[in-house]
Amino acid sequence: QVQLVESGGGLVQAGGSQSLSCVASGSSAGVMGWYRQAPGKQRELVASITRGGSTNYADFVKGRFTISRDNAKNTVYLQMNSLKPEDTAVYYCNAKFLLRAGVYWGQGTQVTVSS
Repeated sequence: QVQLVESGGGLVQAGGSQSLSCVASGSSAGVMGWYRQAPGKQRELVASITRGGSTNYADFVKGRFTISRDNAKNTVYLQMNSLKPEDTAVYYCNAKFLLRAGVYWGQGTQVTVSS
């Protein structure tokens, strides 16, 4: 059974930094990514990364957030710098697995940026 477990998150002041991590288990992960959902809004892509390290970022985080991964640890990271109050949301890890059909989600972790 595949599983994604996130860690990190919490409360941070505007302008600060925070990092998230997500460990995948049960199978080797293919494309991994981070999404977020703020209250009353739809879930949106933040960043994604392939096994080869190719990345894709939403415009609203370019230059501030960095996604990375460690294939040996089956883990994806999100380093968030220069955080803004509008970055406040529940952040979800997302992955496709090499030997499993479908897309999988973590349980989500709250990130709150105070002004």
